[in-house]
Amino acid sequence: MFEIDPVKYGVLWQKVESYESKFDEMSKKIDKMEASIEELVGLANKSRGGIWMGMGFISAISSVVGFIGHYLSSK
Repeated sequence: MFEIDPVKYGVLWQKVESYESKFDEMSKKIDKMEASIEELVGLANKSRGGIWMGMGFISAISSVVGFIGHYLSSK
């Protein structure tokens, strides 16, 4: 017949519990990393909008300076 060694079974049970706790820790770390990545993507999207606004602002200022320069040089 087949016999189960209680010591080997206990060692195996301890390993399974250890792996479960490690898996839970890894799962928490992955969740934190996902949240960090989402935050970084949000910041990147905000900065991209800021770049477009800055380019528009600089373009408007350079147009005004160009117009004033052309107006003053034509007199």
